[in-house]
Order: sequence, then C-alpha cells, then structure tokens
Amino acid sequence: MQETTSQRVIRVIAENQRIPVDTIQPGSTFQELNIDSLDGLHILFALEEEFDIDIPDDAGKEFTSIQQAIAGVETLLARKQSAASASDPA
Repeated sequence: MQETTSQRVIRVIAENQRIPVDTIQPGSTFQELNIDSLDGLHILFALEEEFDIDIPDDAGKEFTSIQQAIAGVETLLARKQSAASASDPA
C-alpha cells in the first residue's frame, strides 16, 4: 500500500524527532510536539531528502504545524511535477 503525502510527512517528522507516529496528528503544532526552530531545520532537510524537493528557507520558517508542513510539501511536489511535465516534450 502506497503511503500518502500526509503519512510520509508524519513518518519523517516522527523518525526525525524520535517520537511515536501515533502521537502526531495533522492538526498538531510544532510547539505541542516540542519541536524548536533547530529541530524544524532538521525536519526540513529530512523532508527535502524524502520527497526530493527544495524547500525555500522562507517557506520553511512558516511551518508551525504538521498541516502546514504537509500543505507546503504538496505545493512543492505539484510545482515540481508541473515543471517536469512542462519541460517534457510531448
């Protein structure tokens, strides 16, 4: 079974922070999960690696909840996909 983007983001954050996946909900905030700004940077790097995307620094600073991280990753994945299909000669 294929993981959804949400599940992958949550799994990456759980692994990165060494917390159980089932304690993280899409509505969880980084503050509730005791994720500070340095932890947030590590999470951004891990998400970039997991999804093979580049997260701009300013966009990463806006992530304060799991839902924002999921939405940000989905936006960047959509941009990457549309750029790939635009450059793909049909």
